[in-house]
Amino acid sequence: MKPQSRTHRRPTVGLKAAIEAVGSARELARLLSITHQAIAQWERVPAERMLEIERVTGIARERLRPELYRIPAECL
Repeated sequence: MKPQSRTHRRPTVGLKAAIEAVGSARELARLLSITHQAIAQWERVPAERMLEIERVTGIARERLRPELYRIPAECL
């Protein structure tokens, strides 16, 4: 029987962008006053953290979670 391995979550483009914008997951965690382990459990930016992450990273919510926020056609 195969040993159980921890499933690795693949972060979405928006979460990757947020982490890259501040330099690391540890730095994003520090800016949000949470642990980096919490961020490691995320697959995408949590909706309840959206505005805070948008503020600390400068990345628009439409890019962080495009499935929640649609970009108006006139802006494309």
